[in-house]
Amino acid sequence: MEGKPPVLSVKGLTTQFIGRKNTSVTVVDGVDLLVRKGETLGIVGESGCGKSVTSLSIMRLLGKNGRVVSGQVEFEGADLLSLEEKEMRKIRGNQLAMIFQEPMTSLNPVLTIGRQIGEVLQLHTPLGWEERKKRTIELIAQVGIPRAQDIFGEYPHRLSGGMRQRVMIAMAMACQPQLLIADEPTTALDVTIQAQMLTLIRDMRAKAGMSVMLITHDLGVVAEMCDRVLVMYAGQVIESADVRTLLRHPKHPYTMGLIRAVPHNARGKKRLYAISGNVPSPGEWPQGCRFAPRCQEAKPICLTQNPPLLKMKDGSECRCWLHETNEAASAAEGREAL
Repeated sequence: MEGKPPVLSVKGLTTQFIGRKNTSVTVVDGVDLLVRKGETLGIVGESGCGKSVTSLSIMRLLGKNGRVVSGQVEFEGADLLSLEEKEMRKIRGNQLAMIFQEPMTSLNPVLTIGRQIGEVLQLHTPLGWEERKKRTIELIAQVGIPRAQDIFGEYPHRLSGGMRQRVMIAMAMACQPQLLIADEPTTALDVTIQAQMLTLIRDMRAKAGMSVMLITHDLGVVAEMCDRVLVMYAGQVIESADVRTLLRHPKHPYTMGLIRAVPHNARGKKRLYAISGNVPSPGEWPQGCRFAPRCQEAKPICLTQNPPLLKMKDGSECRCWLHETNEAASAAEGREAL
């Protein structure tokens, strides 16, 4: 995918929410990412690391308590953060679509499936009622839901979790977007349905030639679906690489811990590995490296200085002092002493 033009470019994205007593709490801190045409970018990390807020910031769906305070989000040459809401609505759901984490709360319980998918076509296409109905039934069938004609008139509560997620995919794909953001699309689904959802997204990506930004905590999904991966921790990108490099040669201690924690049949009845501690809450991030309190490799500099995202020889990036040269680390420690 190297060399292909970018569909989405995010630089220095910083997002805050209004907390207690009207204080601002930073949740996403200086995130950079790039999604190229036709590729799947995975974003991984524990709950609370800022994955979903990053996607909602890109879509400008943060709600009244959230705001992007700095950064740039460029989609197909347009700066999304500077657009009027009216202009953003023309892009959202059309060229840029999103599958949300929980379909039951994302679908309107009092509107039929056909009405909800049809609304996307009504907003973004010139199709009349009969053409919209025909296209909606086609979309329902395309995502593998049987009896598409009958499902058109059903309500969300009459469908299983897997079927509701298929409806969300049909809505997202209605206008053949250039970029699909999928936020934990297999959460709460059983293993068989998960595999079906991932196959469906992959097939639609290949058929439409679109790009995908896949947010997940499952490294198995990453290995199967993604071309490149960003690992997030406490609001920051801490490692980025192509998927093969990241899984075979992880650089950051946190990424190494995530990979070690993946269940494996070969381990038999051995106790599963777990990274000690928890992701710090926004507003309670430690002074130095944000992973330092949980890191077995932490050095004195890690407790006082948050490392930059360092470029590695193999093209990957890692936010860790272990990969800085001894001279640079010594210089940083010297600056801290002054």
